[in-house]
Amino acid sequence: MDLSTLSLGQYTFIANAFSFGLAVMAAATLFLWFARSQVAPAYKMAVTISGLVTAIAAYHYLQIMLSWDAAFSVMNGNLEVTGYPFNQAYRYVDWLLTVPLLLIELILVMRLSRSETVSKSVWLGGAAALMIILGYPGEVAESAGTRFTFWVLSMIPFVYIVYQLVVGLKGSIGKQPENVRGLINGAATLVVISWLFYPIVFLFPLIGLTGGAAITAVEVGYTIADIVAKAVFGILILVIAMRKSEAEANAEA
Repeated sequence: MDLSTLSLGQYTFIANAFSFGLAVMAAATLFLWFARSQVAPAYKMAVTISGLVTAIAAYHYLQIMLSWDAAFSVMNGNLEVTGYPFNQAYRYVDWLLTVPLLLIELILVMRLSRSETVSKSVWLGGAAALMIILGYPGEVAESAGTRFTFWVLSMIPFVYIVYQLVVGLKGSIGKQPENVRGLINGAATLVVISWLFYPIVFLFPLIGLTGGAAITAVEVGYTIADIVAKAVFGILILVIAMRKSEAEANAEA
């Protein structure tokens, strides 16, 4: 990543994207945690984890913003590189923590049997962590060949996760209450669609984008994907939890 290829406009655009990402994650965290009181005890953990995901993301977006600011200085309208490296590891530390939790919150809100919950959480969470670990060496690699190699490796657990969400959970989703079955299907689909952003963005530097345009596309692309995969997904988990709580309360009345 050659930061010196950025224009002032590109630098500012990326900085604004990071700021927006931080604001969305922080707002989503507060909303989700305050909304915990609206769901039954069985679903509070799923909503709590949803807020934890956005809280972790908000913290790392703050660190990303600070690292980005330290890497540049603007003097007399000109953008200059300070020599401080922009720390891309913040994103991967964030993903290593939040991506497995995203899958776990979906499993928890489905309220499966204890054995099925543990099994699916371990396998899906483990695959998600492996996907992130395999992606990082490619992200920081200077060589296009190395970047592509680790992209291929990280796609192996990614394909497993997608298969489990599309096929493996179909039977469990079919057992969910009718008023939330469509929403849970939508949540699983949202995970797949939003996560597809990441491998596509990862490939931007390999499909003709170079210099400042590549850096802008990658950083803004990842930020958009994060907002959809964490904040929007978290709100959807909350809606599912509220509907299931309401249905169960009505059934007991």
